[in-house]
Amino acid sequence: MWRWIILGIAILAFLVFGFSLADVASNGDVQASAVIGAADADISGFARATAPLDWQFPRDFAAHEDYQTEWWYYTGNIATAEGRRFGYQFTIFRRSITAEAATPESSEWRSNQLYMAHFAVSDVEGGRFFHDERFSRGGAGLAGAVYQPTYQTWLEDWRVSGLDDAARERRLTARMTYDGLPVAVDFTLSLVKPPALQGVNTDGLSAKSGEAGNASHYYSLTRMPTQGTITIGAETFSIDGYSWMDHEFSTSALGSGALGWDWFGLQFDDGREIMIGQIRLTDGGKDPNFGGLLVNADGSTRYLPSSAITITPTAAWTSPHTGAEYPAGWSIAVDTGAPIPLTFTLTPQLADQELHGGGIAYWEGTVRIDGDVSGYGYAELTGYVDALTGRF
Repeated sequence: MWRWIILGIAILAFLVFGFSLADVASNGDVQASAVIGAADADISGFARATAPLDWQFPRDFAAHEDYQTEWWYYTGNIATAEGRRFGYQFTIFRRSITAEAATPESSEWRSNQLYMAHFAVSDVEGGRFFHDERFSRGGAGLAGAVYQPTYQTWLEDWRVSGLDDAARERRLTARMTYDGLPVAVDFTLSLVKPPALQGVNTDGLSAKSGEAGNASHYYSLTRMPTQGTITIGAETFSIDGYSWMDHEFSTSALGSGALGWDWFGLQFDDGREIMIGQIRLTDGGKDPNFGGLLVNADGSTRYLPSSAITITPTAAWTSPHTGAEYPAGWSIAVDTGAPIPLTFTLTPQLADQELHGGGIAYWEGTVRIDGDVSGYGYAELTGYVDALTGRF
């Protein structure tokens, strides 16, 4: 969902700490003089999501630098043949500092694009949660998102690479060291459903509030068979399962009364998927402009208005890291157009899946689905540590 709030912290980090650049030897000296524009609230000159996009793939798998903010978000629920379960999150964020593209003539390091990435692994049986983040600029090949000659989204060696011209097969690789323990993933993902276009008219124009222009272009790849390996310390596990991918870009923000949001991307065992969410407001209400999307087994979709979705917390968990109290279980009822509403519960597979210690703390983790349907999914919870009101 609206992960640009988190990306704003990347801008602050760059402005406060700057870029530590050294001269690079490459058949001679390369003078690395980075020129990054200052961050401000001026959005003039950027494209706005005010009308549906003429979607063209694989072109629209890549970056849209005329918009201020963009991200590529992968999550997955996977398991070994013996049933040991894992979850993972891999997200790359892009932020334009200025609407004018930087000219690279003076230095290959010159860029008006900032990138940040989050990588997390949930070891359900081991009761462990590993997470890390990185920052970079868009220059010198350090980070980017392209579709020619093939789709690539990367920040240094954290990367998703298309394995064919249409990017229907992809390889995702990332590694980190968490408390001295090496953690790495190497996955192959396959597209079996077309991109599901979000928004009230299922055309990819997704409103974030009732304010004009406060919207994004948004599609999801809701079911990608996933195979590969997870390495934790000296152990390497062969896994398979399913991944979910969101790609969203915009020049807009949450409404002025937004406190945070609860977002769920869920994969049912019957071949369907559902995205549901709610924007929590500072007055205790919910913004009615954001709802959800049901994706049928054949890839067809149905928009779900917020009035069709009831999300009721059933438990709570208090973070030992931030002291925040998060919901830790939910009862969900969804009117999908069938005679009887779809009802199910969501249970976190690990209590502690909070990403903390960076610019902003939030909970994002794997959940189990039980009830009228079964399966697994991911939940994202923001605004429980710090209110997001006025962040953008």
